[in-house]
Amino acid sequence: MSETPNPHILDADTMTGGMRPIRQAVLAIGSNLGERRDNVQGAVEALADTPDVTLVSVSAVYETVPVGAPEGSRDFLNLVVLIDTTLTVHTLLDRCLAIEDAFGRERAERNAPRTLDVDLIVVGDRIAHDDKLTLPHPHAHERAFVLRPWLDLDIEGEIPGQGFVADLIGGIDESGITKREDLEIVL
Repeated sequence: MSETPNPHILDADTMTGGMRPIRQAVLAIGSNLGERRDNVQGAVEALADTPDVTLVSVSAVYETVPVGAPEGSRDFLNLVVLIDTTLTVHTLLDRCLAIEDAFGRERAERNAPRTLDVDLIVVGDRIAHDDKLTLPHPHAHERAFVLRPWLDLDIEGEIPGQGFVADLIGGIDESGITKREDLEIVL
């Protein structure tokens, strides 16, 4: 794993013992198969039920045109959640994958339709790249379905190495994203 740690911040992934710093993480949740609203609602509930995770806020739901998906793919419902966590990044990733699996996520071809997608976008200021995880998410800065709901929650949001969400959103096409005022995630 390669990373660029700040020497003045305790690293939860390398600390021993029971004390770990709290880090804020941004997760993107989406679904375009099955009962899409129930899937994203269930993912939020599963995250809220995760030990060592505190749900801070949940964005509005957006309906978005699939990016790079096979022709005929249904539109996604997407949202972003902010959490505080003391979990290591790999433990948090494992939890996200387990939530996807619980909702019947099948890993087929890249960008194939899916019942649920739970992506780690950023975890604190952590920069990581290994065979299981890249942080920050390598395409988040290009995706309106991540940036728009994130900006709704945090006008000071930042993707390490890419810039502030408020600046990044100005440089991308938002024509394929619609806020769904009729859909609400219940906490």
